[in-house]
Amino acid sequence: MARWTGEWLSAPRLGTEEPPRWRGERLGLPEQGVGAVAGGGARLLGLVVDLVAASLLTSLFVRPDLQDTAAMQSYNLWAVAVWAIITVVPVSFFGFTPGMFVTGIRVARLDGAGMVGVPRAIVRAALTFVIIPAAIRNADGRSWLDRLTGTVVIRMR
Repeated sequence: MARWTGEWLSAPRLGTEEPPRWRGERLGLPEQGVGAVAGGGARLLGLVVDLVAASLLTSLFVRPDLQDTAAMQSYNLWAVAVWAIITVVPVSFFGFTPGMFVTGIRVARLDGAGMVGVPRAIVRAALTFVIIPAAIRNADGRSWLDRLTGTVVIRMR
């Protein structure tokens, strides 16, 4: 069972492994500064900035009408599509979304490759959309989507 659920449900192994002194220590990342694991607050703020940006961009092309349910459904679908685009494309090539750039964080691959790539960015966006996989993190500060895609969110400044 522990292999299937990963470290989040496995029983503690007494005496076999010391807990990390800081998030990212086991990954070889610094405790603070550039390259350190990004905190949850910066990640959440980056997501909020991206959602607001997607909503504003959508409003340029689709008029939101709070009194019309059909118009709002259309608006919300377009806003999700715009959010997916402003999330997947920049992360694939640059490693950060506009919101991540504002908060000074970025996605880095653990294998050291320069680009995150489209498949990993799509998986990250899909799991972020679900929220729960992005919210549950381990001792290294990595969420389920980070562990699934072999990435970590680090500080740029």
